[in-house]
Amino acid sequence: MNTWRNASLAVTAAALLALTTACGQEQGPASPNGQPVGNAAAQAPADSGYGSDGGYGSDVGADSAPKEAGQLAVWDSKKLGEVLTDSEGFTLYRFDKDTAEPPKSNCEGDCAKTWPVVSAGNATAAAGTDADLIGEVTRADGTKQLTVGGWPMYRYAKDTGPGETNGQGVGGTWFVSAPDGKKAVANADGADAAEPADLAGLSVRKDPKLGDIVVDKRGMTVYRFKKDSAWPMKSACTGECLKKWPVVAPVSKNDVDGVTTKGFVTFNRPDGIKQQSIDCWPVYTFSGDAKPGDTNGQGVGGTWYAVSPEAKLVGAPK
Repeated sequence: MNTWRNASLAVTAAALLALTTACGQEQGPASPNGQPVGNAAAQAPADSGYGSDGGYGSDVGADSAPKEAGQLAVWDSKKLGEVLTDSEGFTLYRFDKDTAEPPKSNCEGDCAKTWPVVSAGNATAAAGTDADLIGEVTRADGTKQLTVGGWPMYRYAKDTGPGETNGQGVGGTWFVSAPDGKKAVANADGADAAEPADLAGLSVRKDPKLGDIVVDKRGMTVYRFKKDSAWPMKSACTGECLKKWPVVAPVSKNDVDGVTTKGFVTFNRPDGIKQQSIDCWPVYTFSGDAKPGDTNGQGVGGTWYAVSPEAKLVGAPK
């Protein structure tokens, strides 16, 4: 009898340990309000959200010289229309946070590691295009960057071969360049638009003010609510609140790019809605964000904040 009872207790203890480990206990003891405490380091994100070197090798990095474009070329994409490339066939991109009049680049530091700048040296206009559109802008480090129609040109580190357009629509601010420096489009009316990127279920975007923040598959900013708790997992946003702050639906761990998967579990809410959690914190989007890149929910009521790749509150008062 004692042997059976001991075995039963062992099984129960193992099940309880597995449950607690899933939601924050691996970080240390939890405080009464559910906030994990302790000094265990948070898991570092696998990717900053801009990507790895993606095939550019030693050419990508703050200390490497920008790669020259050489003879520019144009190829027709069924989805994007005419796409501008360098002499090796790699797609060139433009950044919405840059300016064309006057030309100015706002991609520095880590941004430039993932979006390598294109050197102005040795650049020649593509056949059949206006050579007067080719120019240059002097960057903060003194290097000369190629401009087309005034827009600074970049490559994308996740494009590993000619003809790839993996950078299209990233963060709602990066777009494939057309031969005139505008956004490449296939629309019959020639509207200056772009197709959204095929983002992971959850990934990371570098916001110019907030830094690295989590976004969903649509590129919309993901938020946390200070009144929620991670242990026990509990949401304080119910009823009318959910109309303003929709939950992030469950995401597969295999569909995550750069976001910690620690405590990455589905929260079965009391109202029957299934909600994704990061490090056991329920996460949401904001109905007031109209497009990718918006952060209108940041700091609302002093309780809603964007989420870092480690599931921390971004910009919240200490």
